[in-house]
Amino acid sequence: MSWYNLSAVQLGLVVSGSLYGALIGSILAYPFADFLGRRRELIIAAILYLAGGSLTACAPGLGALLLGRLVYGLGIGLAMHGAPLYIAETCPSQIRGTLISLKELAIVLGILLGYFVGSYEIDVIGGWRYMFGFSAPIALLMGFGMWTLPPSPRWLLLRAIQGKGPLQEYKENAIGALSKLRGRPAGDKVSEKQIEDTIISLKTAYTDEEAEGNFLEVLQGPSLKAFTIGGGLVLFQQITGQPSVLYYAGSILQSAGFSAAADAARVSVVIGIFKSLMTAVAVLKADDLGRRPLLIGGVSGIALSLFLLSAYYKFLGSYPFVAVSALLLYVGCYQISFGPISWLMVSEIFPLRTRGKGISLAVLTNFGSNAIVTFAFSPLKELLGAENLFLLFGVIALLSLVFVVTSVPETKGLTLEEIESKILK
Repeated sequence: MSWYNLSAVQLGLVVSGSLYGALIGSILAYPFADFLGRRRELIIAAILYLAGGSLTACAPGLGALLLGRLVYGLGIGLAMHGAPLYIAETCPSQIRGTLISLKELAIVLGILLGYFVGSYEIDVIGGWRYMFGFSAPIALLMGFGMWTLPPSPRWLLLRAIQGKGPLQEYKENAIGALSKLRGRPAGDKVSEKQIEDTIISLKTAYTDEEAEGNFLEVLQGPSLKAFTIGGGLVLFQQITGQPSVLYYAGSILQSAGFSAAADAARVSVVIGIFKSLMTAVAVLKADDLGRRPLLIGGVSGIALSLFLLSAYYKFLGSYPFVAVSALLLYVGCYQISFGPISWLMVSEIFPLRTRGKGISLAVLTNFGSNAIVTFAFSPLKELLGAENLFLLFGVIALLSLVFVVTSVPETKGLTLEEIESKILK
């Protein structure tokens, strides 16, 4: 088949296929996440990555290619739900910010690896197959890695409190899981005391209530407050123009003298390296400075960069360094704020019994708003022009800054149970 002769619609479907899959995956996570558990959800995600990546790489025709992209996207939807949830529930509160930000760094490094392979294979006929296929062995590594890890101790205790099995059995399994995660001998006293404390706080929290949240409870009471914070962050993460700014990266860099496709691919690598470095700053500072300072500083920089881009397209067109500087400012500020910190807040802000459903809704909000921004981008560009489009995104960024300052609490150093009792109630 003539892969180089795809229509604009076919190419759009290939590019957005994984996004559709991710939307479906995040919807499926809503009813099944608490039943499956965080560990099994991530193992299933790895299997979907392996199947989707392999099918995409070996696709004999467009239909198989689109199916592979959809399957791969299902894996994205489950992994984006299960990974921050598993990390938040298993790590000590003192380093929770660092570890969940490391997840974002891993994603950025994965994208960078894709850029490297794409840049290396750009002149090879069918080189795109290697770029997609390269994900399969990494998916195997992810699957085997999760297989060796225990279930989340908090998830085991939640199942016990929900009456899904004998409390003593779940308690012993939770002690064993925590001991393994902390590198302690099986059934040690420290892990036993931590599990006892968690059980007491769970029983206190859910004395007069069902331990299993009903289908709509995530939109009520403390869970609604959590969803307003977490969902608001991932919504603003997308509607401040993140997909669109990166879409313009090619034309901005071309105006600065990068013209050939190979140049564009190499520039993607440079931007990927820059994103990795800035994400590393967030990893190092999330538990030191806290969540709010990184969000406030980063979102302020995002707003400034968007107004600079608007000015470039309006009256500074003869100064391409302004656009390149604004692009790098946007990418850098995004990677120290909305990129990692939104997912960090989403993973820790929900009450335990609605955490699975709440994060599922937040993931759905993220991918849904991403799809809307992606699809609305071309018509808005035609209607408003680039200068006014970036001005609109800049105004939205200012609104998101107001939201962060007035609505987002500081959770640095608090346990998940303390966040539930002190911030949400």
